Amino acid sequence: MRLLIVGPLAGQISAATKIAMRHGAKVSHVDTIEQATGAMRAGKGADLLMVDASLDIAALIAANEAEHIVAPIVAAGVGVHPDIAARAIRQGAKEYISLPPDAELIAAILAAVCDDERPVIVEDVAMKQVIALCDQVAASDASILITGESGVGKEVIARRVHQKSNRAEAPFIAVNCAAIPEQLLESELFGHEKGAFTGAVARRIGKFEEADGGTLLLDEISEMDLRLQAKLLRAIQERVIDRVGGQKPVRVNIRILATSNRDLAQSVREGEFREDLLYRLNVVNLRVPPLRERRADLVALADFFIEKYAKANDRAARRLSAGAREAVLKHSWPGNVRELENAMHRAILLSSGEEIAEDAIRAPDGAPVGARRDAAARAAEAANVATRSLVGRTVSEVEQDLILETLTHCLGNRTHAAHILGISIRTLRNKLKLYTDAGVEVPPPAAGQAA
Repeated sequence: MRLLIVGPLAGQISAATKIAMRHGAKVSHVDTIEQATGAMRAGKGADLLMVDASLDIAALIAANEAEHIVAPIVAAGVGVHPDIAARAIRQGAKEYISLPPDAELIAAILAAVCDDERPVIVEDVAMKQVIALCDQVAASDASILITGESGVGKEVIARRVHQKSNRAEAPFIAVNCAAIPEQLLESELFGHEKGAFTGAVARRIGKFEEADGGTLLLDEISEMDLRLQAKLLRAIQERVIDRVGGQKPVRVNIRILATSNRDLAQSVREGEFREDLLYRLNVVNLRVPPLRERRADLVALADFFIEKYAKANDRAARRLSAGAREAVLKHSWPGNVRELENAMHRAILLSSGEEIAEDAIRAPDGAPVGARRDAAARAAEAANVATRSLVGRTVSEVEQDLILETLTHCLGNRTHAAHILGISIRTLRNKLKLYTDAGVEVPPPAAGQAA
């Protein structure tokens, strides 16, 4: 984790820095908020800013946002001053740290604000094979495409590749291509020169240069538009980039990792992704199986998250009861590891006994996962019955029933029915005229609506 300390902090910088470094942070320091924004604009990125509470934190956040720089801030000040702490929080700081620094407090805040604790928990044979391949190719500079459903832990695997590589001491920079607006993504990746566009008040170093010497993760790369894909392809092939508005190329030394929860081969066939870029990225493919395909990992992951959130919420350590363990194993976990983590966090908060009971394993809507399984089973059976009832009927007959049942459900309202059916109101009216002409009874229009 990269920590940037901003301000003099009344001579307490040295102690705070040593504590942060003992917990694995890479620490740098500037004196003013202008220097802080300038440092990040110049590519000296930070995952967390520790800012002297006497400084204008709101102005620092505004300056960063104007440059599309996002980094959480904790305020720090000598002694406990409730009014100063409250002002810092109102201005946008996530936490307030009292100096001289308490080692445990700083460690807790570093962990809470920048959660870098992403261990790879593996018991399942299929997942062990993925990890073995990951470790085998990590030392190379080959581009790696990490695929799998949302929530399976693709970024965890990407971080492991970096940590096992020869670049482990250099930066690991992750960019979520789906979270950044299309018109800003080019500047975010490649940087820009002063005056390149409205709002470009100074040179901005992009993520490619920020990751120089290290690893750049392009998360959900399938969301990148075709024009930018062409520029990315050149960057990967030539190891040079062009800043927006720049006059000369900039050479970079990085390793590219990418993730996708979509089938990129299908995206190529649909003309939404460049085939040559796919070949460049997919030198090695690491497919992370969904949680339903790695059942042996379920309990191990559940136990890890239970311990993590019991400690985070100052709760007594607990274990899953036999019933809760059975519920975890039987649930399909469509949200994968992310869903399981949230469920275990809820379970810790809902439990009061020595064990976590089955009814504490709940879905986000509060329903026990067992009840959700029963509902899913009933839905599957209903779908099977509906499918069997269609056999032997023509498409036009099924279509007619669907249209008339939808219209009845909408109390004759043609507009609502057309919207639900996904057809135009004109198409619906033409269909209804055919049915009426054939002697079929059609629900009358809703009051005040023309036929």
